[in-house]
Amino acid sequence: MKKSYLKSLMACALLGAASWCGAQEKVILTPPAPDTPRINGPNVFGVRPGAPFLYSIPATGTRPMKFGVKDLPAGLEVDAETGRITGKVARAGEYTVTLGAKNALGSDTKAFRIVVGDQVALTPPMGWSSWNCWGDAVSQEKVLSSARAMAEKGLQQHGWTFINIDDGWQGKRGGKYNAIQPNKKFPDMKELADEIHELGLKFGIYSGPWHGTYAGYIGSSSNNKDGTYDWVEAGHINEFYKLKTPDNKPTWIHWSHGEYSFVEQDAKQWAEWGVDYLKYDWFPNDIPHVKEMADALRATGRDFVYSLSNTGIYEDAAEYARLANLWRTTGDINDSWKSMSLKGFSQDRWAAYTGPGHWSDPDMLVVGMVGWGPNLHPSTLTPDEQYTHISLWCLLSAPLILGCDLAQLDDFTLSLLTNDEVLAVNQDALGRQATQFSNEDGRIVYAKRLEDGSFAVGLFNCSEAEQTVNVKWGPWGNLPTPSGGEKYVVRDLWRQQDLGTFESKFDSKVAPHGVVLLKLSLAK
Repeated sequence: MKKSYLKSLMACALLGAASWCGAQEKVILTPPAPDTPRINGPNVFGVRPGAPFLYSIPATGTRPMKFGVKDLPAGLEVDAETGRITGKVARAGEYTVTLGAKNALGSDTKAFRIVVGDQVALTPPMGWSSWNCWGDAVSQEKVLSSARAMAEKGLQQHGWTFINIDDGWQGKRGGKYNAIQPNKKFPDMKELADEIHELGLKFGIYSGPWHGTYAGYIGSSSNNKDGTYDWVEAGHINEFYKLKTPDNKPTWIHWSHGEYSFVEQDAKQWAEWGVDYLKYDWFPNDIPHVKEMADALRATGRDFVYSLSNTGIYEDAAEYARLANLWRTTGDINDSWKSMSLKGFSQDRWAAYTGPGHWSDPDMLVVGMVGWGPNLHPSTLTPDEQYTHISLWCLLSAPLILGCDLAQLDDFTLSLLTNDEVLAVNQDALGRQATQFSNEDGRIVYAKRLEDGSFAVGLFNCSEAEQTVNVKWGPWGNLPTPSGGEKYVVRDLWRQQDLGTFESKFDSKVAPHGVVLLKLSLAK
């Protein structure tokens, strides 16, 4: 890693989050979506043969709206009112279909590939998780509130899909599988899953291979053959089956692997509930335990997005990519410039392992109302830092997992999450991770090639004063010379505006801790 990069990165992170800006104005750059239909989201979706299929066509525009799909493979059907595609496809293969949406003002179509094979998560998952908002104060009511907010506030129309419970749902083992059952904060997990699916969304859950989780709930192993836990039986728990601290034994003594594994039982229970996503959390993410859960999830016949947490071991990256769909590359993020920038600008070494079906994960998005428990506050990232955060995660092809209270989304935060041209950089089917192309005095350029041959480029300014940042192409530039010419059409993705046709380079003033996010397409 270049010394200049490390120097700039550390200087960037050590600057105070608001040292240069005071109360910065929240300027909304994302234009409103048109009233006519516009189909958004990725152009590819992966499913395994025979697994339950659920894909909700993400489309903006005035409702009511009618949906249709041409050339659906046998076993699938679309609900014309909701745009939800459901069913099962028995035969492996790649099926090209045409998605359609129509309202009183117009219509739109989009080519879409359904790939029935060994991989899911062919584009990075987009959704919400409870930890950065509710911590272990999470409940069924709060999760369902977030699911309803995702639908009602229109996030679903832009491709946001997953509603995930983090740590804090676990009670005791029981049921027909002797699997982890929910505590009283979650009176009916199957009903919750059904309600989330009825909204056209997908449902995720949390566990870990230790006999206790980070927050002090039971995990997927036990030191007792019958699946009981000594600290639970001894009553060293609160009313939600969490280990009481610090009055009793500290939580960390339970952060170890139990003698008896209940991974298969837990996976069967989750599949029966209708779970679509698992966050599996421990450190280090050793390969035997990664594989044990991967095999158990596959054996259920249901597709799970399998997420490893936290702080993956770089030497095991190839195995993570083979066995899981995403893996945390860092410790936990918080809503500070130091935390976000250090995590976001240090991902280059993972790029070789990132691609369709397997994604490096620098942790959740820290925009909106966050708090890691019942007391929430607005993100302390400045508006420009939030633009940097979303732009960088999209360039990195990182999973986009929100951690805020969706019911309290303000207009600015909503605008960050509903810019379809920005999200398209993240959801591009080629699945490249952007890497750093240049760095000098806090002026950092990231770029990646997109499926259509164009480039997504981020011009970042990690200093505390406005600077001009440029991207160059040609023999001495950052990017390849365009095939057939020297000119690129440059588009500002946040403003969704073409800036003109440029030869050899493009430069722009960039605010402190800010970004200009571009798409460069060959001039015709």
